[in-house]
Amino acid sequence: MKRLSANLLLFFVCCAATHSRAADVKPNWQAEWERTVQAAKKEGSLSVYLYQGEGELSTVVQLFQKKYPEINVVTTPGRGNTLAPRIMAERRAGKYLVDVYIAGVTTAYEVFYRAKILDSVRAALILPEVIDESKWWLGQHQYVDPENRYIFLYLGNVGEYVSYHTKSVDAAEIRSYWDFLQPKWKGKILSRDPKISGSQRIGLRMFYHTPELGAEFIRRLYGEMDVTLTQEIRQATDWLANGKFAICFFCSEILKVKAQGLPVDEFRTAKWKESRAISAGNMGSIAMPSQPPHPNAARVFVNWLLSREGQTALQRAANTPNNSEESLRTDIPKDMVRSEVRRIDGVKYMMVDKPQYIDMAPIQEIVEKALAQSKGGK
Repeated sequence: MKRLSANLLLFFVCCAATHSRAADVKPNWQAEWERTVQAAKKEGSLSVYLYQGEGELSTVVQLFQKKYPEINVVTTPGRGNTLAPRIMAERRAGKYLVDVYIAGVTTAYEVFYRAKILDSVRAALILPEVIDESKWWLGQHQYVDPENRYIFLYLGNVGEYVSYHTKSVDAAEIRSYWDFLQPKWKGKILSRDPKISGSQRIGLRMFYHTPELGAEFIRRLYGEMDVTLTQEIRQATDWLANGKFAICFFCSEILKVKAQGLPVDEFRTAKWKESRAISAGNMGSIAMPSQPPHPNAARVFVNWLLSREGQTALQRAANTPNNSEESLRTDIPKDMVRSEVRRIDGVKYMMVDKPQYIDMAPIQEIVEKALAQSKGGK
């Protein structure tokens, strides 16, 4: 009896110890995450090159800094056409100074991806809630590159690409993009120059690949309507606000200027005849240049930014009376996104930042030929 009692006691002790060890064993992702965070804290720094905008991304980065105070975040703000030359010059000099790049897709794809200097974002994802594609638009992650690895899209904004001088245009008259080709608008249309990076490239890709518009619309717009081009955002806004032009394609900062009491506004295209498009805009993609100085800090930041917490923080910071950004995560509140530009369930949208749409070469060729035709006809 004593021997049986001793054996039973030993059995229960062994079971308790086994249960205790099992409870201490963490899922693989959690162990990997904790190792990565600890390594990131040891690195102690993170270098992020990001789209400047109105400081929305900088605000989000500061929230990350607050969550991980041991990781000192250094930001380098700018636009793609200034950041790309800088990064490439640094690399030619043997300096690898950037961990994460956040901006629009054009520079990331046309410069960094084509130069083959990007590490895989997909391979950097650790958190289950980020990896779970059911939490994202259409139930999948969206990438720019054909391999679905290098340039992750986390914003999907419904674009409004045309604005107007409210004293010169009755918005109710315009019910289709084709209405801009009416003779009365000839010589009264301004456009940001398609040859430089910016929202005009997003809009032109939408026009080109939308079945109801296509190459013919672009050809007629730039070939028949005596369109004036400008490369300056502020100049375009000023000219529209002053009534020098009645309509502007791809003007920026219109809502900001409108809030100041100037007579400008954006056309609302939700009920127009043409299909609608979404894009990542100027700040909705993330890439990881190779040979980063702080690889673990980069992984922690990318996972946090794409988490529910990070995307909620981004949406809260980026949605203002003058701006609107909508996350591709579907499990976060969207009430902060302006209703007129919010994605609508059941509506089919074209993501114009996908690889089959992103090539600007055929579009620029159409624009250049149309402009040459316009000049030749004067």
